[in-house]
Amino acid sequence: MSFVPNKKRPKHLALHLIKLPLPGFVSILHRVSGFALFLALPILLLILQASLRSPESYAELASTLSHPLLKLMLLGLLWAFLHHFCAGLRYLAIDLHWVKNLASARLSSKIVLAVSLALTALMGVKLW
Repeated sequence: MSFVPNKKRPKHLALHLIKLPLPGFVSILHRVSGFALFLALPILLLILQASLRSPESYAELASTLSHPLLKLMLLGLLWAFLHHFCAGLRYLAIDLHWVKNLASARLSSKIVLAVSLALTALMGVKLW
């Protein structure tokens, strides 16, 4: 028995041409946000340590974190946390069979995006 390759198959997978559904984007963003939080954890722990060391180090940290670029980075980490949390609740609901069909899965992914962005905007305005 010899193997005959299929000549119609593409040689290169064009990822930019694939139309990913919204739950797929939520899944990818869940993974990206978790990875970003994992990488930022040592920096966030150093910030926490500096804030608790003394009143002088807290004042120095507050002046350092008042820079707009650092505020934007912290806002991005806030979004990553909120999205990861909301998407995690969505996956828990899926595992508990509360989300049973494709329509509710799509609706829950829209809710995750809307809630995570709305909470980020609300908390970002409060913290900025």
